[in-house]
Amino acid sequence: MALLLKGAHVVDPALGLDGVADVLVEGERIAEVGESLEAPEGAEVIDLAGKYLVPGLVDMHVHLREPGFEHKATIASETRAAAKGGMTGVCSMPNTNPVTDNGTVVEYVRSVAEREGHCRVFPSGAMTKGLKGEIISEMGDMVAHGAVAFTDDGRGVQGAGMLRRCMDYGKMFGKVFMSHCQDEDLVGEGQINEGPVSTKRGLLGWPAEGEEIQIARDIAVARLTGAKLHIQHISTARGLEMVREAKAEGLPVTCEATPHHLFLTDECIDETFNTNFKVNPPLRTAEDAAALRAGVTDGTVDAIVTDHAPHADWEKSREFELAPFGMTGIECSLALIITNLVKPGVIDYGRMVELMSVNPRRILGLEPVRIEADSLADITVFDPEVTWTIGADGYESKARNCGFDGVSVTGRATDVFVGGRATLRNGQVC
Repeated sequence: MALLLKGAHVVDPALGLDGVADVLVEGERIAEVGESLEAPEGAEVIDLAGKYLVPGLVDMHVHLREPGFEHKATIASETRAAAKGGMTGVCSMPNTNPVTDNGTVVEYVRSVAEREGHCRVFPSGAMTKGLKGEIISEMGDMVAHGAVAFTDDGRGVQGAGMLRRCMDYGKMFGKVFMSHCQDEDLVGEGQINEGPVSTKRGLLGWPAEGEEIQIARDIAVARLTGAKLHIQHISTARGLEMVREAKAEGLPVTCEATPHHLFLTDECIDETFNTNFKVNPPLRTAEDAAALRAGVTDGTVDAIVTDHAPHADWEKSREFELAPFGMTGIECSLALIITNLVKPGVIDYGRMVELMSVNPRRILGLEPVRIEADSLADITVFDPEVTWTIGADGYESKARNCGFDGVSVTGRATDVFVGGRATLRNGQVC
């Protein structure tokens, strides 16, 4: 059935679009974009006056937990959360049980997502078997079944020689290597950023160098092998500067930042010891957060992701040292970016779309989505003026460990279409 989306403010930086237009969708693709379009006979017409329409958002760093950790979350629950947050697609991380290190598990994730999902799911595969850093995973098998990237997210490949072997072998498949940078020998049992706050709270420190050393190493190995490298959830000013230098050198290096590393700091960890603020890498200093925001502005940061990491209530209710790392965020990331970056004039909506739609697709090698005829109809619509409180109406996610719970924000997704099919209508998951 045809669908006519009328009167939205269309923003697509790839095409230079930034104005009011109508969008006609027929089947899975956009049929026409223009002014005052006539609805074909039988078409559904949706008035989007006052709202923005953009190429569908993609979060390229999400933990769906299934298979193996369904007590935390499921593919069904977290893709519902993704749709609520305006996402048309997510890239799932491989630290499941069993680990996503072969084609069978990739196929399982894809098949469940096709049957039960509310957005597209693009699985990533582990670099090494079992995330143990000892044996190269079955990369070719995973690519054959739909894996879009390789990563040992959650640990990172500890050995430089192992990383080189993974890159030398895996680069033949043309996929990006996404790097979780954590020197386990240096980080040890670190809980939060090493500094005055960790001393004040009596918690073991997680030094910035524990991340930066591996960023430098991974850039060097990417230079050696020629493989495409993407630095995940970057959190330090010096780490970002290394990425900036690698880009200037012409290396195929990109990076991502999360809303919690952009807008929260280790000062959030007060005498209440709220475990929702326990993340990996940890919340850093105000200076680090400011540097990351500058990287968003100057183009050093390529993508904004959530590292959405759902956990069961009882897991996060334990003592700070025993609680797992990670917070949820996929339902509020769009609003946080609009509130903290777009509304204050730090970036415009075009740059936001680059960070949350265009660049993630480019880095992962996905089909580009444009607001033009013949493009796949993956579309996000949001109201830029609505004000709401995160968590006030509950969460679509199975988990509630959101570090932004109770924060007032502006802007929210109202409608999401995946291949022309509505997954969010008037703010309600379909």
